[in-house]
Amino acid sequence: MSNIFHLNLNCKEPIPDVPTILSKPNKRWHLALHPLLNEKRKESSKLPVTTPSFVALNVKPDAFSSIDQTSLTAIVKEKNLDLLLEFGGVESVADALETDVKNGICGAVHDIALRQEVFGSNTYQTAKSLFHFVMEAFKDLTILILLLCATLSLGSGIKEHGLKEGWYDGGSIFAAVLLIISVSTLSNFRHNRLLEKLSKVSNNIKVDVVRNGRRQQISIFEIVVGDVVCLKISDQVPADGLFLDGHPLQVDESSMTGESDHVEVNSSQNPFLFSGTKVADGSAQMLVTSVGVNTTCGQMMSTISRDTNDQTPLQARLKKLTSSTGKVGMAIAFLVLVVSLVRYFSGNTEDENGNQEFIGSNTKAVDMVNSVVRIIAAAVTIVVVAMPEGLSLAVTLILAYSMKRMMADQTMVRKLSACETMGSVTTICTDKTGTLTLNQMKVTKFCLGQEPIEAFSSISTNLLNLIQQGAALNTSGSVYRATSGSKFELSGSPTEKAILSWAVLELDMDMEILKQTCTILHVEAFNSEKKRSGVSIRSKADNTIHVHWKGAAEMILAMCSRYYDASGSMKDMDDDERMIFEQIIQGMAASSLRCIAFAHIQISEEEHEIGVGLQKLKEDSLTLIGLVGIKDPCRPGVRKAVEDCQCAGVNVKMITSDNAFTARAIATECGILKPDQGMTSEAVVEGEIFRNYTLEERMEKVDKIRVMARSSPFDKLLMVQCLKQKGHVVAVTGDGTNDAPALKEAHIGLSMGIQGTEVAKESSDIIVLDDNFTSVATVLRWGRCVHNSIQKLIQLQLTMNVAALVINAVAVVSAREVPFTVLKLLWLSLILDTLCALTLATGQPTKDVMEEPPVSQTQPLITNIMWRNILGQASYQIVLVLTLQFSGESIFDVNKRVKDTLILNTSVLCQVFNQVNARKLEKKNVFGGMHENRLFWGMIGITIILEVVVVEFLKKLADTERLSWAQWGACMGMAALSWPVGWVVKCIPVSDKPFLSYLNW
Repeated sequence: MSNIFHLNLNCKEPIPDVPTILSKPNKRWHLALHPLLNEKRKESSKLPVTTPSFVALNVKPDAFSSIDQTSLTAIVKEKNLDLLLEFGGVESVADALETDVKNGICGAVHDIALRQEVFGSNTYQTAKSLFHFVMEAFKDLTILILLLCATLSLGSGIKEHGLKEGWYDGGSIFAAVLLIISVSTLSNFRHNRLLEKLSKVSNNIKVDVVRNGRRQQISIFEIVVGDVVCLKISDQVPADGLFLDGHPLQVDESSMTGESDHVEVNSSQNPFLFSGTKVADGSAQMLVTSVGVNTTCGQMMSTISRDTNDQTPLQARLKKLTSSTGKVGMAIAFLVLVVSLVRYFSGNTEDENGNQEFIGSNTKAVDMVNSVVRIIAAAVTIVVVAMPEGLSLAVTLILAYSMKRMMADQTMVRKLSACETMGSVTTICTDKTGTLTLNQMKVTKFCLGQEPIEAFSSISTNLLNLIQQGAALNTSGSVYRATSGSKFELSGSPTEKAILSWAVLELDMDMEILKQTCTILHVEAFNSEKKRSGVSIRSKADNTIHVHWKGAAEMILAMCSRYYDASGSMKDMDDDERMIFEQIIQGMAASSLRCIAFAHIQISEEEHEIGVGLQKLKEDSLTLIGLVGIKDPCRPGVRKAVEDCQCAGVNVKMITSDNAFTARAIATECGILKPDQGMTSEAVVEGEIFRNYTLEERMEKVDKIRVMARSSPFDKLLMVQCLKQKGHVVAVTGDGTNDAPALKEAHIGLSMGIQGTEVAKESSDIIVLDDNFTSVATVLRWGRCVHNSIQKLIQLQLTMNVAALVINAVAVVSAREVPFTVLKLLWLSLILDTLCALTLATGQPTKDVMEEPPVSQTQPLITNIMWRNILGQASYQIVLVLTLQFSGESIFDVNKRVKDTLILNTSVLCQVFNQVNARKLEKKNVFGGMHENRLFWGMIGITIILEVVVVEFLKKLADTERLSWAQWGACMGMAALSWPVGWVVKCIPVSDKPFLSYLNW
């Protein structure tokens, strides 16, 4: 029998996996035979394929044996240039990683799997365990009080009634507490998992890599050691690696070192790149040497646990509310405890048989202890009912559900506070390209000289070559074609792809041939301030040096003193002809076209040397080659979204780098500007003019501005600051690295998920996944819906808390037993904290929320309208329950246990019916749209079913008695009266002055 040793090297397809028989002692001879085996493999590949009559054994060798992960990590982490040179430099490291420096790795499935097995994947775990949230739940003060109460009740019950019957009350409380802990733990655990999932989506950026000679985009999580990654301005470095080829990079390493100064990364002095850092300038290729936990950033992340439970402002206010009500409850409970103890020890209380409970020294110690424990338990119930601890859990449920639904609506919330703040936004400053428009750019017009060109075959060969050079060499994009008959694959920004597509399809440009005929000397990359990019090249044919510029038409035009006419002749440009070009540019802009100009100049060796010393390209006395007009149509539905925002009291301002004519045309089409608002009105302003206003002028005019054209990122930041000073709550959209200051300065930063850079995303609060302004309007709608849902829940919770607090206090002081025991309060709390929260959380944003003004950030958490509804419903429930407590036995002709069951049943049903009241805080008609929310009905149905189970089937555990149909009907009728009571209460007018302000002296 023969053995065939198959080596998984390079990109050869492996033999199907079979058990490996190579042992560690045999590795030496296996490596010694490595060259021979390679030769054998080459020879065997030429033989015809036949079905073997022997067993093929897949022997897996030591992959990448000439270098290990420890060495790779040390080279980059320590910036050890000497160690790198010992390995033979970057190219030798690439060879050891089986990477072709030009074509990258092969990228076959088995190759990727092998690299991930040897060097790890580009991920790391930071999620908290379920046990962590269990321990957090046990730290809650209310839970600790309940556990103490359950222990006392269990001990007292067993001592008084024996183990068989005495464990019911205490055991039931323990069971209820464990149920609440389970709900809280699972809710927080799922919420944490949701945040981790959203964080993973947020971090799932697309990275340009070269695999098998093809440039392609892959997820950052799919990066493997040996990958060749293409980096450009604003990119995040996806892993640790080495500078491979390209132009020197300026890298922002502040996330690693804390230093704000940019670090130059090049092939000679400093070729080291770190995961998580940002490219500030330049473009290059890097070789990945470490991924995931093996990177410098990954090693730091593995030592820390990221906290995803930061409190939002609303949650902080809720905590303060809970603390305040808890203090009130403690004070009342202390007074009730003192009064009850005084009444007991003064002989003013009676037992179930009507006998005096405390008879001085004649009272048994056991009876006295049991009575004192019962009094303390009654006081504890007051403390428990006064502390709406479940509000935090319920709010978490609402926020988690809303975040999940917003994700489905193409918006990903990075910071929980953004859900609340979005409801208060009064102004949205939006970009144009990709947000209001489709970002599907296409060249629709080309002017050569002063004439539009339709037939490109008429262009002279020399001029056509210059245009092709300007498109192919002065770009950050690329063109790839697998075979001669396949489609072209373009990469780069939308503007770059539009120009490359036009040059390839209309001008028959071959990018690879052009690159082979020239040598690139220096590149000035495009940035949002200069609004242009340039390149200097040396022609291999005649050794001449040329400079090409491309960018915003009016800026390139200002750099030109000559132009090519339609025949290809060069002419001087006087003032009249310059004015004609300006009119052509304005005409394109008025047609909603983005106008891009190409310019060129041939320079001498001396001029080139001067430019090299200054690190600058020649910027004057250029020759204008031509103008292209790029169309980017408005998104469908964007006009309706803008109108919805305006109807909701939110101003929409467009801030763009396009010229004023293009900006005005797009803004009018989107509904931001009215057709009669011309260029002379204060509604349209250029960034430079706005920048040069005095502070007083800016503050005076900022509200009137609807469009800011030719703006820089600094102008956007300046506008946000002015709007904030005027008292506006500002949301800003941004996609570029330079937008980061404005995104951070605004109350809500909205970055773009498709075109947004990683710097912009990290600076934002919400990521708009589809880059669509319609989604921004949806975020606004959800923000108001979340705030509304939380207010409804607070109203519902405090109604029950106020009613139960007063009822228990009055009952205890009146020498009666409390109608709401700890167990019954826990059942009510479970209904309100989970089922009611889900009922209110699942409400979809309605048209009503967009018909109201923005939520004021200064208004109290509990408004006067809410106080009116709380006090009205609580008063009804207090009167109802106290009537049943004192006269229920005689009214219904029942015993005490049935009366207590009637009280519990009526209270639960009151909360159910009050949920319907809470759907509308102000409107009297609370039934509108109820049929549309099936989950609302589902939660109410589940609540009623659980209440039936508690009353009818858990008699001993819940201390209840079965009720007749007539008694169920009476409970339903008394609870349903909360609807007309709610209608009457809403007829009562309220003052604009906050309710609690009347308590201030």
